[in-house]
Amino acid sequence: MSQSLSASSLRALASNSSVPVLTSVKQVRQWRKAARDAGKSVGFVPTMGSLHQGHLDLVSRSLEKSPLTILSIFVNPSQFSPTEDLATYPRDLPKDLSSLTTLLESHASSAFSSAHKSDSVDAPVNIDSPLVVFVPDVKEMYPNGITTEVSEQKGAFVEVKGYGDILEGAARPNFFRGVATVVTKLFNIVQPDYAHFGQKDIQQALLLRTMLKDLHFSAPSSSNLLIHPTTRSPPPANLALSSRNAYLSERELLAAPALQQALTAGHAHWLNDPMATAQDVRRAAAGVIYRAEMMSRGLVEMEYIGIFRPGSFEVVRGDEPLGTGKDGEGWVMAGAIKVGKTRLLDNILLGVDLAGEKKIEEVE
Repeated sequence: MSQSLSASSLRALASNSSVPVLTSVKQVRQWRKAARDAGKSVGFVPTMGSLHQGHLDLVSRSLEKSPLTILSIFVNPSQFSPTEDLATYPRDLPKDLSSLTTLLESHASSAFSSAHKSDSVDAPVNIDSPLVVFVPDVKEMYPNGITTEVSEQKGAFVEVKGYGDILEGAARPNFFRGVATVVTKLFNIVQPDYAHFGQKDIQQALLLRTMLKDLHFSAPSSSNLLIHPTTRSPPPANLALSSRNAYLSERELLAAPALQQALTAGHAHWLNDPMATAQDVRRAAAGVIYRAEMMSRGLVEMEYIGIFRPGSFEVVRGDEPLGTGKDGEGWVMAGAIKVGKTRLLDNILLGVDLAGEKKIEEVE
């Protein structure tokens, strides 16, 4: 399912959902005020829908940390170029709400009755449910309208200069401009105490941390944007879960693990050779993808493998030994490949401690 729901269809879904559905900025602000008045902290999980286990894991972590969690579902036009898959991006709100209901039912503190169901998406909000969903339409998020043509856009947009134009930013110009803009809007609407992101999109999460610090956000603060480990498919594939994985055919699914295998090879080279340079590590990773390209007869195509500092976003290309990174900061190795027409992203940490819990030597 890729089409957007009509207002009447959304209303019908909301009336039958055990998870309250909010559709307007006004409703979210009323809900947030009620949470604040009750002294309850709020966790936030922004998504574009088509939820998979990775999203659900973020919701679970948020529910564990905060008494209230809000998840947004909004396919953001401003982060797509005119040639990308905005129109066909996977959308399945009924399935998403069903998945969230199942998760809530299994959550120890989430027992609440059908009395929480509302007959209308315009019904007064309450904070009885530990989880609510925010499903705005495009007009709600972009009052001046929005087009994927940057030269024709009107209104306020956010750029993080010097950070949004490397690796993924170079491969997708204006992508991080769109991400920074919509996340700024969402943070202003929700004003969460904590925001939860997955490591799969690590460049995005680190860029948003920089944005929060530079713009002096307090809700959330930079330190309260939490980056959680990537959720993967079962071994031996270990494929980073992504909504776009739904595009992959059976043959493409067999080829898709090449990126994770490449990053693992680069990481092993870094661990085993204390004198390894960025060039050495990147070469070890790229070699795996080059072999996959040949074996798949063109089905796999490498876009980039790069190593950068998580703080400065400086891409490392030199032939000096990496060691553990500058002043112990460490490095991030990130990559993107195409399998058929589907882009896949992944990354691995080289001595980085994102959450203050463990070093990369402990990560498989």
